[in-house]
Amino acid sequence: MEKSFLKVHGSGNTFYLYSTENEDEYNWADLTKWLCQSDNHNGADGLLLVLPSKSADAKMRVINADGSEASMCGNGLRCVARFVCEDLGKEEALIETMKANLFVKKESSLFEDIPTYAVEISPVLFSLTSLPMNYKDQSEIRHQVIPEFSSTIPFTAVSVPNPHLIGIVEQHDIENNDHQKKLAQYLNSENEYCTDGVNVSYVYPMKSDAIFVRTFERGVGFTNACGTAMTASALVSRLNGIVDCDVTTVFNPGGFVKCEVKIFEEEYKLTLIGNATVTAFSILDITDNKYKFVSFNETEEQKQYEKCLELVKKEAASFAS
Repeated sequence: MEKSFLKVHGSGNTFYLYSTENEDEYNWADLTKWLCQSDNHNGADGLLLVLPSKSADAKMRVINADGSEASMCGNGLRCVARFVCEDLGKEEALIETMKANLFVKKESSLFEDIPTYAVEISPVLFSLTSLPMNYKDQSEIRHQVIPEFSSTIPFTAVSVPNPHLIGIVEQHDIENNDHQKKLAQYLNSENEYCTDGVNVSYVYPMKSDAIFVRTFERGVGFTNACGTAMTASALVSRLNGIVDCDVTTVFNPGGFVKCEVKIFEEEYKLTLIGNATVTAFSILDITDNKYKFVSFNETEEQKQYEKCLELVKKEAASFAS
């Protein structure tokens, strides 16, 4: 049977997007593993499912490249926001995710005519039980050096709602990813600290309103970008005086986003703003749990995004000067 899939990305974080009325239509883990293989049109980081919702305009599920399911995905949510808003002929909507119903809306373009959407990131929890994470009977880890992880890097543990370990690092830890890779692989294998794994991000302060973030994503590995990680990184940077404004530009290997952080005592309102790009329309034949591309037609949107990337690379390179 032939089915339509979009290929989309937010900040270079690539997904296939599929809309269906039937939540159990296919074996999503098996299908996603196949779609994300690199020899299938350069693969992807996961599959976004758009489903009916009883409490919102639509429901989003996120299947990682390894077949596991994520509770949220900020970059993916922007792509789902665009799909739902365009489908309904609206400029804002409410999307059901695993942990919360989140508000999304169309925004003014960040660059030329690139489709841009703002999405709510919630809830925000610092309790280690929310990740879950265990460390010396502590209830939280906030901007703290963990000797077992690094003798110099201060880490913060936070769920938004995906679990994140955010490290503020020096330039050499961004230029070389060996330390981050080793730590992230350890924390996403059998270990005594993070039994369900954790997303590990290294954050390099660029300016008083800009940071660079690289993320090793649980279930995926190093990605061009992770929306919840970028938002969590902006929050951690704001709380620790690394940036001094409510809106932070967050650069990443796949592009950039804007993250708005509003703090009301111990309450946080987080908004992620960035591109929602459709790179291809494809038709997939799915018969007896076997998959085959019938067609794969690229759009012109990626060329426009690549113009933006050239400017981003120049700006991001400036932090080394």
